[in-house]
Amino acid sequence: MAARWTGGHSCSVLCLAVSAEGLVASGAERGELALWDGGASPPVAQLRLPQDQDVTSVVFSSRRPGTLYASHGESISVLDVRCPREPLQRFQVNEEEINCLAVNDADSLLAAADDSGAIKVLDLESKKVSRCLRHSNICSSVAFRAQRPQSLVSCGLDMQVMLWNLQKARPLWTVNLQERDTEEEEEESPQSAGQLFNPPLAHSLSVASCGNVFGCGAQDGAVRIFRVTGGRFQRELQFQAHSLGVSQVLFMPGAYRLLSGGNDGKVLLWDVGDVGKQQKSPAKSLHRRKAQASSRKDGKLSKAASNEQPEVVPKLSIEHGEKVNWLSYAEIKGSRRVLVADHTSSVSAYPLPEL
Repeated sequence: MAARWTGGHSCSVLCLAVSAEGLVASGAERGELALWDGGASPPVAQLRLPQDQDVTSVVFSSRRPGTLYASHGESISVLDVRCPREPLQRFQVNEEEINCLAVNDADSLLAAADDSGAIKVLDLESKKVSRCLRHSNICSSVAFRAQRPQSLVSCGLDMQVMLWNLQKARPLWTVNLQERDTEEEEEESPQSAGQLFNPPLAHSLSVASCGNVFGCGAQDGAVRIFRVTGGRFQRELQFQAHSLGVSQVLFMPGAYRLLSGGNDGKVLLWDVGDVGKQQKSPAKSLHRRKAQASSRKDGKLSKAASNEQPEVVPKLSIEHGEKVNWLSYAEIKGSRRVLVADHTSSVSAYPLPEL
């Protein structure tokens, strides 16, 4: 059973974040922001940002857990969680509503992805935009790679997943999810015909702790796992996770276990450790891809090659019942919790058993 954290909001909760010290921040419609310590209701602090702007993303500083960044409308507010009455400062560098914030682990850069498709990268020392990256449609998610402060990945409603090095203005590598799916599934899977009606609009990204593996959730209900090698990335795994669109994916810290939340009201836990193990043996992964390529005839994979991808089943299934707006993970009083935000005004906290 989930514990419900109430009293922090009067509107739909849109986003969540957890600091290194275990403090939870939640952002909601109409500028509502709340801070929770240990999940006790009511929250330890509440703040109202401009009421005409929804709080769409919150993220804690990686090295200063008392600093919180919150996006609302086209603005980003910087808050001190020890005294969150007023923002310490406010940046307005985006031209349209921000969907996602990310900070690198060096605490030197903040990325903000917005509805115009732009990703504004803010230098936190100079307080100036150091780079503007761009998708051709709404950019829904952006994430820095661990231990690589100049490298990030992004995805958007243009169905593009991109790998960036911030020393360059163009992406190092781009994958169009629809083109890849059509190429690999044409005449082989009935789902390919449905791609026109349920295209893989990319909604969410999460990078594993190693920095070389990341997951992407899309509107077609599938989760795709990619592995970065040098200046490019390769899809290592794809599985149908939800009956409706995947709104959120989240790698748990220090593990190749991925949480996914969907528009079908489910929260699922997946073990993608086989992909993680390939980090130690890239030669095997390369050999597998070459074998698949050699087995491809007339644009199709042979049965033997296509069967190399193992079936993936969830390790844990939570029937949340509401469309998932955001997922987060926290350890509270020694217990692991999956935090879920949805269209209600409360935060749900589910216990996560040892698996």
